[in-house]
Amino acid sequence: MKLLMATSADANLDGYTSHTLPIQEMWARKWGADYKILDDPAYSRRAMWCYRTLVFYELLEVYDRILYVDADAIINKDCPNLFEMIPFDTIGAVMEDKGSRRKERLNRIRRVNAHLGEIDWQEGFFNMGVYVVSSIHCDIFQKVNGKLWEDKGWDSPFYSYQIMRLGYKHIDLGYKWNHMSMFSEGWNGSPSRFDSHIIHYAGGAKFPDKGERTREQLIRDDVKRIYGEA
Repeated sequence: MKLLMATSADANLDGYTSHTLPIQEMWARKWGADYKILDDPAYSRRAMWCYRTLVFYELLEVYDRILYVDADAIINKDCPNLFEMIPFDTIGAVMEDKGSRRKERLNRIRRVNAHLGEIDWQEGFFNMGVYVVSSIHCDIFQKVNGKLWEDKGWDSPFYSYQIMRLGYKHIDLGYKWNHMSMFSEGWNGSPSRFDSHIIHYAGGAKFPDKGERTREQLIRDDVKRIYGEA
């Protein structure tokens, strides 16, 4: 089976990708996957870079499975192999219409339905910072009647809509596979990100111990804490 791990990055992200991408590439090799950085200049505008993953429509003719991990994510030590965990016919990702984000995400679902066409999708909003798809899921990466979602969340609401519209089997992996700062909040029991498999520094990465550090400084410090100076 031909496997790929991919991320989206370019020179504008050098502040943290020098720390995160070598780790991702190391894990890709460990899991027997190729590693690819998506940097298509056609999607270089800040608000549109996330749609570089539309190329997965073509890449899934070459690869049997693709694991996507955002460039601002650290794969923690001893992370289990997601390719082995998730059945071939199933999409795996983490749902974020929970806790303090639930009301806003459900409202966004309603707006996406109104924009792209009403379907029976009322909840189940995936964060597309970490996900696994297989070749049978390639149609997710196609526009809907020539449209994308070009507002808050961008690819996450669009691909969530596509998964639900096309009726693909899917599972919520749980926050440990995409531990954003929202999952360190009190409603979720305030767990430590360091106990999760993948830490995702999305948005402002407002983890409780961030303090005055920038997101880049936090990522750098966390890489050092997990992997040491080397």
